[in-house]
Amino acid sequence: MFTLKFAPSFTDTDALGHINNTHLPVWFERARNDLFRLFTPDLDPKKWCLILASIKVDFLGELFYGEDIEVRTYLNKIGNSSFVVIQEAWQNNKMGARGEAILVHYSFENKTSLPIEGELREALTAHLVTPED
Repeated sequence: MFTLKFAPSFTDTDALGHINNTHLPVWFERARNDLFRLFTPDLDPKKWCLILASIKVDFLGELFYGEDIEVRTYLNKIGNSSFVVIQEAWQNNKMGARGEAILVHYSFENKTSLPIEGELREALTAHLVTPED
């Protein structure tokens, strides 16, 4: 599992005084950087080999400015060329949001998916958390 801890910005809030729901997908993407480095260690977009197929965010409670957020990132499924990323936003020991993203190992040059094999599969498997875990 990867974790990212940060303080929300004042500009992340909305008129109701809590974190605006539009910020969670952005936070979740930022928290996937360590995962992205498994595919592209220097994060050079010219070498990029991932494409986003789907995202979903469930809002479970309010998150607020003034208290740190911890985003936990792990995988719950690895396929032949795609994998499912689960992310949770925690504040004060409460989960405020849960997200799911499906990413595909992808060749932009050939416009086709690429297999997840060898050391890459092993690196991803280290972050695999199954429901019985």
